[in-house]
Amino acid sequence: MTTLMTGFPPAPHDQVTLANWRTAPFNCWAFQHVRELVPSAEIAHDPAAVRALPAAPIDAGGVLIRPAGARDLSLDGFLEAAGTDGLVVLHRGGVVIERYAHGMTAATPHILMSVSKSLTGLLTGVLIGRGDLDADRPVTAVLPEIAGTAYDGATIRQLLDMRTGVAFAEDYTATSGPIVEYRKSTNWNPLAPGERPSDLRGFYRSLTALESPHGGRFHYISPNTDLLGWVIERATGRRFADLMSALIWRPIGAEHSAYVTVDRLGAPRCAGGICATVRDLARVGQAIVDGAVVPGAWIDDIATNGSPEAWNAGVFAPFFPGRVMHYRAKWYVERGDAPLLFGLGIHGQYLFVDRRNQIVIATVSSQVDALDAGLIALTMAAVAAIRRALAGA
Repeated sequence: MTTLMTGFPPAPHDQVTLANWRTAPFNCWAFQHVRELVPSAEIAHDPAAVRALPAAPIDAGGVLIRPAGARDLSLDGFLEAAGTDGLVVLHRGGVVIERYAHGMTAATPHILMSVSKSLTGLLTGVLIGRGDLDADRPVTAVLPEIAGTAYDGATIRQLLDMRTGVAFAEDYTATSGPIVEYRKSTNWNPLAPGERPSDLRGFYRSLTALESPHGGRFHYISPNTDLLGWVIERATGRRFADLMSALIWRPIGAEHSAYVTVDRLGAPRCAGGICATVRDLARVGQAIVDGAVVPGAWIDDIATNGSPEAWNAGVFAPFFPGRVMHYRAKWYVERGDAPLLFGLGIHGQYLFVDRRNQIVIATVSSQVDALDAGLIALTMAAVAAIRRALAGA
């Protein structure tokens, strides 16, 4: 049993801090207690309108996972290997598999990391459907403050599809440079002695270089999504957390409030700071299956209109060898007769949606490495096994 953050105060070697919260073993505690480390804003649910998730359990012993070049695994063997904290699988709206570990419960909010981007993409789709945003509008037309930065000439659509040409290295192992300054600006990293506090919106003034023209290859950089959050707030005149509550969280029938981390001036970390229960994450997926909450045309566009060529030229394609994929509006899509839409966050956060077979798989983890090619492959094998087990049921 872990001794992290036990005692009054905890022993120094058991303390989870802003300096270590994303590293193992501290992340196992931190990912379930983010608001105790980073300021946050509530994404309120409606207690009077909770969507029921009826229990419809299956024998998970029939789920056999066959990783390439490795021995077969049971579902529970996979969950242990993947450092899984929570898993909820829905089929036709019912809970068929549910697991928790490492102190997590059905009521525990867990950080979603970059699955937050996928939720932001859904919110953007709702706002575009309402006429509050135009995907083809230049970002600087909404935010004149960023004129003169590398985002000059970029459109909202290019933010959505990660196809800006901004020079920024999304290196999760870096100990200095723009990504560290970005994290400091969002309250995710501590300041060094003598450093002045920064903020997320001010950080964009430091991004002045282009790596390539906008609209080219898939170029994954998290600041695109936080900038999209700023666009959303400016265009609507409302806080991101309040919009997410009103247009996504309450309509899906969330059982618990979620929250999003914010910087010292209240700017939300739309790229990775949303924290929610696994059941409520699954409810997001079920809303997509049902064609509810988010306009169906937006979901159809995600499923069909991304560019495989842009994906293949990007840095994430090697993590999914042999798969025909694209990225659209903050969602990954494995193309095929039954397209698989999914959000992915570092350290093992996922939301998978198979609309044709009415399958939703939501899972959160505290994996050691930010991106582990072996565990990504294992997760995709587990998803395939679950889909096989349920598709004919």
